[in-house]
Amino acid sequence: QVQVVESGGGLVQAGGSLRLSCVTSGTIFSPDVMGWYRQAPGQQRTKVADITSSDRKNYADSVNGRFTISRDNAKNTVYLQMNSLKPEDTAVYYCHLTIYSRVYWGQGTQVTVSS
Repeated sequence: QVQVVESGGGLVQAGGSLRLSCVTSGTIFSPDVMGWYRQAPGQQRTKVADITSSDRKNYADSVNGRFTISRDNAKNTVYLQMNSLKPEDTAVYYCHLTIYSRVYWGQGTQVTVSS
């Protein structure tokens, strides 16, 4: 059974940094696409960034230039380095990945940015 576990969330002041990690286990296959979504209270879940197995990266306009996504295929792990954080980045961040068109989600990790 595929498991997806995020870590690295927390409370940080505006302008600070956090690094999220997401480890995938229970599969011998490397995910095709790995990424991060976020959901703030009362809002829809939206994509933050994703990265393909060929290292092609996509970012939401709101985080482009501040966040960096990367992956370690040997460890089936995806990272999200978040710099210059803003209060509007506050949300639950979810790891998302696809393996042969099947979609998997993590349980989410809270990121809170204080002003």
